[in-house]
Parts: sequence; structure tokens; C-alpha cells
Amino acid sequence: MSKTSNLVSALVIACTVALAAPAVALAATGPAPAVVHGKKKHKAKVDAKADKSRVKVGETTRIKGSFADLGGEEAITGGEPVIVQQLRAGVWVNLTTGTCRPNGNFVFSLSFSVRASLTLRVFHPETDLYVSAVSSVIGLVVI
Repeated sequence: MSKTSNLVSALVIACTVALAAPAVALAATGPAPAVVHGKKKHKAKVDAKADKSRVKVGETTRIKGSFADLGGEEAITGGEPVIVQQLRAGVWVNLTTGTCRPNGNFVFSLSFSVRASLTLRVFHPETDLYVSAVSSVIGLVVI
């Protein structure tokens, strides 16, 4: 064999070994480990209501409510996010955000600058511990 054919043969063998080595190493380690899933997220409940169903333009009204763990296994430590949303043209739009107190309660103070009939709700987005939750719809008339 000539030097050129020896060199080509050596390159072919080297490439074959280089490509096969990772597959052989992977096969030697055994099957891939199973995916470890985190703790199951808890279901939650959000209750909310407005102090008044009718307010004047510029008058402040409060939306009070509570956040509760439906599993009953966790004590609410506060800090869970809650968002007041308004229904506009079929889409829920965020108005203001806040967090729960350590007992799970929250209060929002809102005022509106135009006359309208509003549809509101309080939304809790999904977190590491809880799935998302929404309150019942709150109707508010601004006169």
C-alpha cells in the first residue's frame, strides 16, 4: 500500500472511532435517569368583593378579599401575588397588582375617572406553589 492510501485508511479509522466513542460511552452508562418531577402544585381559591356596587367618578372604592389554599396542608405565609383585572372588549386587562397579607387577605383601593359599567375580577397567577385562580366577577357602576 502506498503512503497516501495508508493515510486515507488511518483517517477513516480515526473518524469512525471518534464518531463511535460517544455512543459507546453513552451505552456503557446505562439508561437515562427518570425525570424527577417537583411537588404537585396546590389548588387555591380567591374570593373578592367591592365595598360598593355604585361609586361616583373619582370616588375611591375598596376591593377586599382573601386567598386560601384548598388543600389545607400549607399555611398561607403572605406574599402571594394578586391582580385586579377589568374586562375590556373581551380581554382581561390588569389594573393594579398587590400581594396577600400573612393571613391571606388583601385590599385594593381604586378610583375611576370616567362613567362606566365595569366588570372586574381578582386574579392569582400561577406560582411555584399554586396553580392560577380567579375570583367571581365583580360588577361596578361608576356614575
